[in-house]
Order: sequence, then structure tokens, then C-alpha cells
Amino acid sequence: MKKMTVFLVFSTLCIAFLAIQACSKKNDAMAAAPMPTLYDSLGGTTLVADPKQQGTQIEKGRLLIRTIVDSTIFVIAADSKINGFFKVLLAEVTSGNTSGFTALSKNLTDFVCVGTGAKNFSYGGKSMVAAHDPAQNPRMNGKAGNADMDQFETDLFMGANKAGVPSNTPALVSVGKIVESLRGAVVQK
Repeated sequence: MKKMTVFLVFSTLCIAFLAIQACSKKNDAMAAAPMPTLYDSLGGTTLVADPKQQGTQIEKGRLLIRTIVDSTIFVIAADSKINGFFKVLLAEVTSGNTSGFTALSKNLTDFVCVGTGAKNFSYGGKSMVAAHDPAQNPRMNGKAGNADMDQFETDLFMGANKAGVPSNTPALVSVGKIVESLRGAVVQK
């Protein structure tokens, strides 16, 4: 009987030890698995055909972000409340020069991709303070106030809507929160 009790205690301890080890390894595996990013919820790294460059592919998340960025730029261009900040860009586009538009679209797309967790891109543009300060960025016409930032956010959601993304989409709401977190850098008057 004593041998049986020792055997049962020993067996129970072995099973408990193995169970703890298994749970520990499972937790390690779970800890190693990356959490999905906001970029992932916007389409992530799945490659799709790039409608702007035939024969090339683009990450689905980047394509959605670029589409929203471009749509938003057009909404802002038509918005007399804030388009005065972009006189240089508007004059270029009106004369047929789209290089400034292309550069702005790429910089903003890179910025949002990185800000939402994309790993395959980097942002090499100006800081938000420098980008919105006419003394540091001659392409900027004037300093924005809180009302201008509010209008930009309205135009962002309108641009997303025109790109087919409803403004109440959870991922877009999260992007809106990121944009709002930049208010202190953008608003300079």
C-alpha cells in the first residue's frame, strides 16, 4: 500500500510537471506570435495588383491607405476652408505638374503605413511640426489653427468615404484617433 501511495504521488507530480511545462511552452508560443496591427486590419501585407502601375503588386494595406490619402487630397483641394494652405500644390497641379502631388501622396501614405504598424515601409519626410510650419516648409501657406485641423479630419473621413470606406469602420476610426493625436504638432497658431 505504501509503494502504491508513493507511486501515485510520484505519478501525480510527474503529470503536474509535464502539464506545467506544456502550458509554459504554449504561453511561450503565444507570446511569440505577433499581435495583429492596425495595418493588418486595413489589408496587411497580402499582395494585390496595383491599379496605378500595371504589372506591379502592392500590399493590400498600403493600397487602401494610398487610396484614402489620394481621395482626401482631392477633397481638401476642393475645400475652400483649408485648401489655401496648399496654394503651391494646387498651382502645380493646375499647370499640369503632378510631381508635388505624387510626392505628397507617397509621403502621407508612408507616414500612415508606418503609423498603423506596417513593417515594410519607412517614413523619410519632415516631422509633423516642420511639415506644417511655413518657415520650415515653403510649400505650406500659413499656420493651421484648431478649426483647420477639425476641417482636415472632416475631409479625411469624407475622402475615406469617397474611397469606399465608411467613416464608422473600426480601423478608420482608429486612424482618426492617430490623426487627432498629431493635433499638437499640426496646430501652430
